Amino acid sequence: MRKLPRVLIVEDEPAIAELVAVNLRHNGFQPVWAEDGDAAQRELDAELPDVVLLDWMLPGHSGLALARKWRAVARTKNVPILMLTARGDEPDKVAGLDAGADDYITKPFSTQELLARIRAVLRRRGPGQESEAVCVGELSLDAATHRVSFRGQPLKVGPTEYKLLQHLMRHPERVHSRSQLLDKVWGDHVFIEERTVDVHVKRLREALGTAGPMVETVRGAGYRLTAQPVAAARTG
Repeated sequence: MRKLPRVLIVEDEPAIAELVAVNLRHNGFQPVWAEDGDAAQRELDAELPDVVLLDWMLPGHSGLALARKWRAVARTKNVPILMLTARGDEPDKVAGLDAGADDYITKPFSTQELLARIRAVLRRRGPGQESEAVCVGELSLDAATHRVSFRGQPLKVGPTEYKLLQHLMRHPERVHSRSQLLDKVWGDHVFIEERTVDVHVKRLREALGTAGPMVETVRGAGYRLTAQPVAAARTG
């Protein structure tokens, strides 16, 4: 018998949690409810869910803090997180995604939109997340250990910047438009402004340090990753 995808609902409002749970149950999911961060942690310790629906505003630890915490732990760092919140401004969306959320949905939301986003993050979690290492020039990314290094030196890269870099490194020298990056990195059901990509590209370059110029801006087209600027700088 096929196992139903397990969805952990972290929501302090029982009425909302019950409504979401009922709809998930009717659409082939196994919902589990946790009313705060401590209860959510106990559920995660007992069994990893296939996806977490995480409310931003929670008693005790905020959803933002929980997302950062879980992304920093090896056991939970790859569990898809869908942030639920009444905060709809772009800076809040960026903060949620930057904390490690895979997607973001603003209350009130429709059942069909929620289901579509859950299915989207589950698809992206599947076979597309290869665990092999990839190298471009002297820049290396090891998906199995979630580590990035340049010329043998480890680099500290945030969760969203890591996913962005991983996609660029899997397709070096190819130009990616902002809309393509939103689709491939954030997902085709994420409704955020294209300039959000610019924010994360800037942060990625800062995290890469001397390897930052490898992420090139192609005017009027988008971004690409190339080894050429670094190599040229060393020989120039």
